[in-house]
Parts: sequence; C-alpha cells; structure tokens
Amino acid sequence: MKAAVLHGKHQLTVETVPDAALREPGDAVVRVVVAGICGTDLHGYHGLPGPVTGPRCGHEFIGVVEDVGGEVSTLRPGTMVVAPFNFADGTCSPCQAGLHSACAAGGMFGVDGDGAQAEAVRVPFADATLVAVPVDRDDERLPALLALTDTMATGLHAVRTGRVAPGSTVAVLGDGPVGLCAVLAAREAGAGRIILIGRHESRLGRGRDFGATDTLQARGDAESVDFVQTATKGLGADVVVECGGGPQAQNTAFALCRTGGTVCVMGGPPIGDVTPVFFRGITLTGGLTPARAHLPELVDRVLAGTLDPGPIFDEVVALDDIVSGYEAMAARRATKVLVRP
Repeated sequence: MKAAVLHGKHQLTVETVPDAALREPGDAVVRVVVAGICGTDLHGYHGLPGPVTGPRCGHEFIGVVEDVGGEVSTLRPGTMVVAPFNFADGTCSPCQAGLHSACAAGGMFGVDGDGAQAEAVRVPFADATLVAVPVDRDDERLPALLALTDTMATGLHAVRTGRVAPGSTVAVLGDGPVGLCAVLAAREAGAGRIILIGRHESRLGRGRDFGATDTLQARGDAESVDFVQTATKGLGADVVVECGGGPQAQNTAFALCRTGGTVCVMGGPPIGDVTPVFFRGITLTGGLTPARAHLPELVDRVLAGTLDPGPIFDEVVALDDIVSGYEAMAARRATKVLVRP
C-alpha cells in the first residue's frame, strides 16, 4: 500500500510500504477514505521538536473497516468509522476518567503506530478507539467529521476545561485550525464576546463566520494586549485560549487574561513564566485533548446539522500529491488540507 514517509526535514515522499495488518486480537484494519494534515505534522516536516519525527505521518482520518481481530465485538467490515488522533484501551483509570490521551497503553497514530496519511491503518484497541458513523464515502459531511478527529475536539476541550460560561468574554490567541474551532466551540457555549487574534485576514474572516465578535490582525504582542484591554475596558478576557505554542504566546495569554480568569494552553506544554497563576489567581488549564471522550457528542451534532467545522479545510489533495499539501500549509496558502488516498 502507499503511505507518506518522512525521512528528514522537508524530505517527505509517498512510498509503497507493507500493508496494514492485524497484530493483536483487538485490532482493526481501516481503509482510509479521507485524512488530514495537522500543524503537528508540519512541525515534523520542518524538523522542529515535537512528537512527529517520521517515518510515518498523519493522525487524523476517517475510513472503512476492512478487517477485525477475534476480540473485536462492536465493529464489522464495511463500517465507516471516525478515529481520534490517539488510540487508547478504554479500560484503564485515565480512560475511565475521560482522559484517553493519558492512557499508558495508548499512543498517537503516526508516532506510536501506523500513520493516517496512507491507504490503510492498523488501529489498536479498535472497540475503544473507533466511532462508527452512518455515512458513505461520498457524504458531504466528511470534512466536518474529519475535523472532529483532532482540531474540533481540541477547540471543544479548551472551552470545556476553561469553563466558558454564557455571556463571558473569550480571547483566542491564534487563527489556525485549532483557534478557529475554539471560536466555534465558544460560540456554541454561549460566550457573549469572542475576540480572535491572528495574522491572516482570510482566517480572521473565517473566524467571524464561526462566531468571533472582534478580530485583530496583530503585528505584535503589545498590540494584542492593547486591543483586548481596550475591548474589555481594562479588565481582560474571562478565558484566554492559547493556540500558538511557546513561552512568548503563553506569556501573552496571561497578559490578555483578567485577574481571576482562566488561560487554556492548547499550543503546547506550559514552559513560560507561570507566576501570574500565583500572583493574579489565574487558573491554568488545557492539555493534550482526549479526543475520544468528545467524539460521540461531536459526531451526533455534525450528523444533526447543528455543527459544521468542515470549512477549516480549504484545500484538497490526493495522497500522491501530499507534498503540495504540506507546502500549501507551510506557506499559509491553506489553513488545513484534506487528503484523499
């Protein structure tokens, strides 16, 4: 079968690799229908620190079950499924608490197992990981469902851990796919004011479509802080969702937040100065998203027509042409790319 293989910085190729196959009785093999390129993949492509180093790439996918192991009881060949970006056993203490991303036996597709930017994927713990969806490969909702595998689940996780309340003011720092989905989730949670700060007018426009009430094409951190302080009459936002990663973005998030407010760090582990947590009573939350915990609710909302994060995908490429998709995202010509094997 074909799969995207990362050999080093900017050295991505599509190659023939061994077919995905069952290894354990709880496995399933899923034939990929659509996959996504994530900012995490892009970090690996640029040779930056992070989980994605190759050789296999991709952790966002929807597909059709092709084969199942002897212990799989809830799935059968021919079933269309949505996969969270990380697989988990569903039985350990973290999984039972809804923290599937902390499962000791689990892992991330493309890092601890087969990559999703391929024709097929082996899925460990298939019963606990995969969510069946009653759609076919031509359904127009596939982009929206694909967004749930990581990006929309992450936006929802930020809003849930930040305890966004009706009428509250939310500032979203970063206009990438996660930031846009955080705007959408904040709107669904009833936030009264949603301030989106980014660098690309086309993405800010999409953010307004998703529910942002105020947008800023920022040229620097000081401008962002001034904008939010002015918009909130000097108080700061009740909840700040940081989607950029790195200590500077996290420090800016603290500066945007009101005393006693909440900062949700979604762009990476908190590695900046966290003294505002102590001196200003700011709650620090966020973390690696347990996407599987959010998937059933999100799938139901997409199928009901009440949620559509699909517009974050603004370019489609074939698997054979996946390098062009990476290049489009790297050059900011595309917000997020959908891949069709």
